[in-house]
Amino acid sequence: MVSTRFLYLHGFASGPESTKGRAVAARFAQLGRDVTRLDLRVPSFEHLRTSAMIDVVRSAIGGDADRAVVMGSSLGAYTAARAAALDARIVKLVLLAPAFGLLARWRERLGEGGWAAWRERGWLAVEDYSTHRPGRVDFGFVEDLEALEAKLGATPEVHVPTLVIHGRADEVVPIEGSRRWAEARPHVRLVEVDDGHELVAALPVILRETEAFVLG
Repeated sequence: MVSTRFLYLHGFASGPESTKGRAVAARFAQLGRDVTRLDLRVPSFEHLRTSAMIDVVRSAIGGDADRAVVMGSSLGAYTAARAAALDARIVKLVLLAPAFGLLARWRERLGEGGWAAWRERGWLAVEDYSTHRPGRVDFGFVEDLEALEAKLGATPEVHVPTLVIHGRADEVVPIEGSRRWAEARPHVRLVEVDDGHELVAALPVILRETEAFVLG
């Protein structure tokens, strides 16, 4: 018997209890659907690896005959797209401000000096939104993501129906990346909203559009 699972992937420095994740799970619960909010802080937050996140997603789908609808935010959306490019069991995607081009933006933001310091020290200090305490991420995160993109390409190539929701005022992940990605793929629909990266103000739109897309 084929089972379709609904998975939600949180963003960088966040966790399964993120605001959007809880809101999506609550809405789907009202509709009789269970959404599993995966923990992508793997193998740990300090040693975050995108390749390990993808493995978590693929393991959560189940067996060979099972299917999944995967929803994600920012780095979680990027991970969802990467997983879908590798795993035909993923049949639909909902990507909220997908973090395409993450390394290039970080390098630009840090500058060459800051980037070199991260490599030499081995750690970058960041704010951990899940624990609300200062945290850090090792440079292995960069090396893992670079290796992944060298093998699979700079952006994920997916072939399943995909809904992208992105804020026009997003200063963390500019909407232009989602526009270019969607324009080149007829199976991708982009919904632009008047919001920033967190997309909290756009939650009603996200819930309405996601419900219609996923269950329609």
